[in-house]
Amino acid sequence: MSRLPVLLLLLPLIGCSSEPAAPAASVPSIPQFTVGSGVTRTDLGQATFDIDKVKRITDKWHVELKAKDGLDIAVRTFTYAPGSFTGWHRHPGPVFIQVVKGTVNFYEADDPTCTPIVVDSGEAYLDLGEHAHIGRNETDQLAQDVTVLFGPPGIAPADFRIDVTPAPGNCPF
Repeated sequence: MSRLPVLLLLLPLIGCSSEPAAPAASVPSIPQFTVGSGVTRTDLGQATFDIDKVKRITDKWHVELKAKDGLDIAVRTFTYAPGSFTGWHRHPGPVFIQVVKGTVNFYEADDPTCTPIVVDSGEAYLDLGEHAHIGRNETDQLAQDVTVLFGPPGIAPADFRIDVTPAPGNCPF
């Protein structure tokens, strides 16, 4: 005879007590990071490059990229609804941002005056990833950018963004 039907009948009784249950642990209502609102991310691709150095020299131009143990590069687009913002965050490496539609204002955590870096369509913003920043669409028009992120090899897509808590306090938002 199987014991399974008997165990199923007894299952509701396991753990029951005549004593009142302890109150549930308090769950904080404040998020542990600064939440963004109205910004949509689209991942276009990510790849690991097992290189230490890329160098190109022409008559009038010189570029060099060094990365110990290689690097990952991710390409994304972000669409900013009117009035939207990313939340305060930073990155593990440099980020090249090209605004392709509308205007995005960037604020940096180390700027005590909270002065916006206004980036219009066709312009770019370079974030070295060393400090927190926030992107905001402070217009009534849609905005969009194309973003190229650099990080350590094998980084998970979610780890290209490091949420910051609390907000740095240099801006009123």
